[in-house]
Amino acid sequence: MRIIKARLRTAVRCLGDDAGMSTSEYAMGTIAACAFAAVLYKVVTSEVVSTALQSTIGKALDVPF
Repeated sequence: MRIIKARLRTAVRCLGDDAGMSTSEYAMGTIAACAFAAVLYKVVTSEVVSTALQSTIGKALDVPF
């Protein structure tokens, strides 16, 4: 039982050494987020999506109460 506790403590200490992301990880995350935002912007501003949104909003506003 003592050996298991000692190994567990060692494993927990090793896992606790990670202080966070490095600069290169931040850079890659930022690039990925910008690429995703650009693709999303292109999709949302496309003619097909714009027409579908206008149609949906028009149907919602024409609902009789």
